[in-house]
Amino acid sequence: MSKLAVKIDPNVQMASGQTPKALGLDLQWSKAAAAKIKRIRARYPQGRQQSALIPLLWLAQKEFGGWLSVDAMNLVATTLDLPYIRVYEVATFYTMFNLKPIGQHHIQVCTNCSCMIRGSDKIVQAVQANTGVQSSGETSEDGLFTFTEVECLGACVNAPMMQIGQHYFTDLTPEKTKAILTFLKAGKHPSEWVDTPPAEVDPIHDGKYEGEM
Repeated sequence: MSKLAVKIDPNVQMASGQTPKALGLDLQWSKAAAAKIKRIRARYPQGRQQSALIPLLWLAQKEFGGWLSVDAMNLVATTLDLPYIRVYEVATFYTMFNLKPIGQHHIQVCTNCSCMIRGSDKIVQAVQANTGVQSSGETSEDGLFTFTEVECLGACVNAPMMQIGQHYFTDLTPEKTKAILTFLKAGKHPSEWVDTPPAEVDPIHDGKYEGEM
């Protein structure tokens, strides 16, 4: 199954010091994902295919609803013949991996130096006011938005900025931020209003981007 077909408690997550528990989702790779895995593993020398851990975690996150349940991490571990704990260690280290369910649109606002100097605090306030989400990592009650404060996203020259899915929105003002969120609330896709088009090639999977994450 390529999509989670069960209702997931939004508070489900891996907490520090907590023994991870599977949810019984019985996840399996789709045919398209299995083909990608074959190509990814072929990039590594014989006997070193376990080095594909990060690309496979990224693929699993995209494949199974935008976050990594313990079930998804276990599937990655089984695919690469790795101990479960090795996969958990990597998934919990990198902030690019979501360890609990996210909304339809994942809003990541940069609050690092350049964006902070250019007024990222006002952008955060605009996001909070127009989504109802008050704290980083929370999801709006309607499930439409997840808001996260993040470190530098590499668009300092156009600060302040935010990323929604794989799309960048730059030179933000509170008014522009509100307009973008209103646009998304109307059912529009981020790619229809994007300042910086995403790269044509996914650097992790070495192939064309397919759909929204």
